[in-house]
Amino acid sequence: MRGKLIVLEGTDGSGKATQARLLLQSLEEGGTACREIDFPRYGNPFAEPANLYLHGALGGKPGDVNAYAASVMFAVDRFASYKEDWGGFYESGGVVVANRYTTSNAVHQASKLPEGERQAFLDWLFDLEYRRLGLPEPDLVLYLDMPTEAARQLMRRREQQTNTQADIHERDGEYLRRCRESAREIAEALGWVIMECAAGGMPRPPEAIRRDVAAAAAECLSR
Repeated sequence: MRGKLIVLEGTDGSGKATQARLLLQSLEEGGTACREIDFPRYGNPFAEPANLYLHGALGGKPGDVNAYAASVMFAVDRFASYKEDWGGFYESGGVVVANRYTTSNAVHQASKLPEGERQAFLDWLFDLEYRRLGLPEPDLVLYLDMPTEAARQLMRRREQQTNTQADIHERDGEYLRRCRESAREIAEALGWVIMECAAGGMPRPPEAIRRDVAAAAAECLSR
């Protein structure tokens, strides 16, 4: 009895981790058997290639590793996580909330390609992960759309609060802008639910976004 997979997606700094946590709280309060997954799984050996890429070991800019090569690194971590961790829970009917998923490769890697080559990449990506690797397709993808400048300000604040350093995606403003532009188009084309995370150029309160996320999730789970 297959469960449900709900994915929180968006560019860096869009609030995915916060909204995944809040959605999980809402589901638990309602008595739903659920759990959260998060990618990449820093510290797990299957995530190490993706970690090395993100922290500059393979080049200091996102474009130094092409879209296909980078996607494979993240896909390996996802496949291993499904086999090691959450696959049994999902297959027995549990609800899984994902902070990033295959959709992150679409958001972050497609922007490296010319517009005319993106559909071929997406076809390859979804065939690789959903069919050849056998990962489940999401029942719902919630795309958190945050203006790039607002997202960058939130990321800088997070770095100061957590004493962490930005990865090669997070510190490249032009790359983040391209990601948002291509991701918005992809979200609309694939029927992802777009959550507007800013109004008047300023981030909306997390609780306001939470209500929208919870409503979309409830509709998905009722089907």
